[in-house]
Amino acid sequence: MRAPEREQAILNEAIRFFAEHGFEGQTRELAKRMGITHSAIYRHFPSKEALIERVYEHVYLSRWQASWAPLIGDRSRPLEDRLLQFYREYAVRVFDHDWVRIFVFSGLRAFDITGRYLDIVRREVIEPACVELRQELGLPGIGERPLTERETEMFWGLHGRIFYLAIRRYVYGTPTPAHLDDIIADAVHGFFIGARQIAGGLVGASEGGRA
Repeated sequence: MRAPEREQAILNEAIRFFAEHGFEGQTRELAKRMGITHSAIYRHFPSKEALIERVYEHVYLSRWQASWAPLIGDRSRPLEDRLLQFYREYAVRVFDHDWVRIFVFSGLRAFDITGRYLDIVRREVIEPACVELRQELGLPGIGERPLTERETEMFWGLHGRIFYLAIRRYVYGTPTPAHLDDIIADAVHGFFIGARQIAGGLVGASEGGRA
């Protein structure tokens, strides 16, 4: 096997290995599982941390779509429609056994895959969605009143509700609907029923209550 092919094979098997065993799994065990020497792994990846970084790039960064940020900001469409499309596409990309389990294992260990990935979600989805909801409801912009913690938490709640389906499926192993489009539509529509009612009171709210 040529070097690039061997490197890809190690990466592919490492993804499956870490999804099963978490990051406590040893590279020596990974090598044994593959039927190669331990040193063969380190000819392609100088350290376990370097291997985990490639897992992050391959599993997480490669699945994040460059079209999602412009979709959230597309004011030619109602925000509810934009978020419905986003979450349907998001579920297709990330509702995956290895993706979800590595994400959870990372959150329990020192490897900051979870934190780095959630920073992308915050920067490209959560905070822009807050801005777009203000725009749609005719509320003050962030130049006049900065985003509040309660506004962002409202959208994190929607994100968490949808992602919890993946946690149930791939971490807890409990039944979830086979087809998610209608479930996602219900979650997004229900969210907007409430969000339109309370968003005005959250703009400019202090941490201890409303301004």
